[in-house]
Amino acid sequence: MSDEETPQGAGVPRLPRAGDDKYTRGVVGVRTGSDAYPGAAVLGVEAAWRTGVGMVRYVGSERAASLVLQRRPETVVGPGRVQAWVIGSGTDAATRPAEETAALRDILAGSIPVVVDAGALDLAPEAAAPVLVTPHAREHDVLRERLGLAPVPRDADDDARADAARATARALGGAVLLKGAVTILASPRGDAERVSAGTPWLATAGTGDVLAGCLGALVASAATVTAPDADALARIGVIGATLHGRAAALAAEELGPQGGPITALDVADALPRAVAEALAG
Repeated sequence: MSDEETPQGAGVPRLPRAGDDKYTRGVVGVRTGSDAYPGAAVLGVEAAWRTGVGMVRYVGSERAASLVLQRRPETVVGPGRVQAWVIGSGTDAATRPAEETAALRDILAGSIPVVVDAGALDLAPEAAAPVLVTPHAREHDVLRERLGLAPVPRDADDDARADAARATARALGGAVLLKGAVTILASPRGDAERVSAGTPWLATAGTGDVLAGCLGALVASAATVTAPDADALARIGVIGATLHGRAAALAAEELGPQGGPITALDVADALPRAVAEALAG
């Protein structure tokens, strides 16, 4: 993907420059996972590293942090400066401790862009920070209810899903990535783009956590150039969903002409090849 082909304001993916260091390549903070679902933290951190970023900083439960370090010892555990956040994967709003809710609200009240997934989606309507929310259909309906919008019919076609995602983005004032076999990216100004899944084999547990980590890395990389607003986050979302789908296709293609069963970590492992393809144009 050349500079001319990269959506304006996205700046991702990009080749590292000779003068880059780990900070100028982007630092993403990942506050995901829980004692019940620690794997989400591992998957998101893995995907962030594999997408290409200078540093991943993990903040979360002790159990999840231990598993993250076993898989990716280069990860920095603990609070510190970041250029983008990923929050919510592998957590449940119904069982979230009060102190964790307060910490997530602090993140959303700031100016650093945030990828909001799963168990943090309930807090997204409060956000002052630029946000990219990543709901699946059921989560989208819950988010829309919080925004005073009607649920989307279960039999809605992709045109209706795109219209709904646009309305959600406008009401939220943030970018919406509505997951599905066709993923919809909508911005507050009313744009909507569609990204088809790279392969049906992508429909497996944990791949959403991989997508969130990939998106976080891309947002952090973009933030080294200019602070992305909600419209820029929607454009970055298109790139992230495309890379995620291509990585899944690459992983499945290794197993034969019809593809074959892949896991979320297989998708994360294939992300560097998907990024390299994009950079090569």
